[in-house]
Amino acid sequence: MLDKARHIVVEGPIGAGKTSFATRLAERLEADLMLEHPEINPFLGRFYENMDRWALATQVSFLYQRYDLLSQFLARASERRVVSDFLIEKDPLFAGLTLSGDEERLYQRLYQTLSPQFPKPDLVIYLQATPEVLMDRVRKRGMGAERNITEDYLASVSERYASFFHQYDNAPLFIVNAAALNPIEHDDDFELLIERLKNMRSYREFFGYAE
Repeated sequence: MLDKARHIVVEGPIGAGKTSFATRLAERLEADLMLEHPEINPFLGRFYENMDRWALATQVSFLYQRYDLLSQFLARASERRVVSDFLIEKDPLFAGLTLSGDEERLYQRLYQTLSPQFPKPDLVIYLQATPEVLMDRVRKRGMGAERNITEDYLASVSERYASFFHQYDNAPLFIVNAAALNPIEHDDDFELLIERLKNMRSYREFFGYAE
């Protein structure tokens, strides 16, 4: 599966390690890297301080950033393989968590307007981890905008990710227990995961332990 995929997405909740793994995977595959940049979202820091006030602006800013990146990808899709750290189809997951009423309806209208233009990935790698592990990793990386994230919020995000990917069937899905495996810091785990991805035969597979 891995050898044939041209558009590969690495996904997971905050702190799962999706950007680091996507970067390492792109280097291995000699593929282009398409990363979102939360640090340039002007509303993110304010969102973590006051979610009710800044949720809509934060969500729309992320939506357009991802839309712009995917538009660039479509313009050069035939040139090289691409590994990215976001699946734009999961954007409504955060909208459902942070928006309500008229704001959520407004966001959904905007998303539905843009969504027909989103490309379908060839392979999605979903990194799972418990809220405790996610919280520990968020604290260790010490990003300023994330200093006000709570474990309760991460638990809600993690639960919605699990629900989303439980139903996801738009592309082949490889689910990784990123608490049991650390393919970012441990070379053996990375090589093991690469081998499993190359040998993936089913439309949906789960890998959660090292053998």
